[in-house]
Amino acid sequence: MSDAPVLLFDGVCNLCNGAVQFILDHDRTKVLRFASLQSDAGRALLASHGVTVPEGDPETMLLVEGGRVFDRSSAALRVASHLTFPYWLGRAFIVVPRPLRDLVYRFIAHNRYRWFGRTNECRIPTPELRLRLVS
Repeated sequence: MSDAPVLLFDGVCNLCNGAVQFILDHDRTKVLRFASLQSDAGRALLASHGVTVPEGDPETMLLVEGGRVFDRSSAALRVASHLTFPYWLGRAFIVVPRPLRDLVYRFIAHNRYRWFGRTNECRIPTPELRLRLVS
């Protein structure tokens, strides 16, 4: 499972936490693993790929897959390819030029705390999520 794709997400973002729960419910491959960007494990995984998370609020989720790190819309669309039908169809948006996809992604990311709120700490994972957390 060490080569399994790992999704790194903002652990204090309600939208991000909801997305992780959605992915858990619809991950047809059951191989995706998860780590908070604020966690030591998440930071260590990124450091091993030469990526550092800026201090403060993370602006993107990251996907480590196949020895590469994907961010913003590219990460989201790669995650979509692991989901059940009809959600994996979202991968088709890869044909949209990345600057345009990322513009939409950044707009949502910029407003996510205002629209969905935030918590003061990472929430306690469900038993299913605990089994798939990188530690």
